[in-house]
Amino acid sequence: MRGRMGLHVSALDYEHREVLLREKPAHMLAISPKGTVPVYIRENGDIIEESLDLLRFALAQNDPHHWMDCDTDDADTLIAANDGPFKHNLDRYKYASRYSDDAARGDVDLSHRLAAEEHLKALETRLEVNSYLMGGAQTYADIAIFPFIRQFANTDLDWWGLAPYPNLQAWLSRHIESNLFKTIMKKHPQWAPQAL
Repeated sequence: MRGRMGLHVSALDYEHREVLLREKPAHMLAISPKGTVPVYIRENGDIIEESLDLLRFALAQNDPHHWMDCDTDDADTLIAANDGPFKHNLDRYKYASRYSDDAARGDVDLSHRLAAEEHLKALETRLEVNSYLMGGAQTYADIAIFPFIRQFANTDLDWWGLAPYPNLQAWLSRHIESNLFKTIMKKHPQWAPQAL
């Protein structure tokens, strides 16, 4: 998602190929054997296989909203906390049965929700004084982090609605209601290789 947002705002010319991960095309696996998305092939043939790398690459080509105009060391530290410890706890909260033989499909692990809240508290503190994570303007840190907060919120929307994070909730809502998010979430037809 964050890579697609970067591609969209940077206005790079590219061919979008929508795939179902349960029906991975052989062409995709030949390019990227790890079988995850995104997979972006640069004009020089280099492959970008991580959404954060794709976001950074796109913005390095064209950054019309000045998302990179911030303290990038601070932003990268915040993103690393999000993509590391927070994502670890998010996965185990959301998909408890994948990580515990005692959990049934659909169960959540509340101990991991509690651990994940340490990250939420840090984000809430930032948003108590600024509209965005790095200050008064949206940056690539907001774009990189909000999809994971969305996943967290969607795991238990009733709990999320009552959680003590009003600034984070408002920040997330602004991103979800944005034209950018609505645009990149539009459905595309599934790509299939043309018959020879």
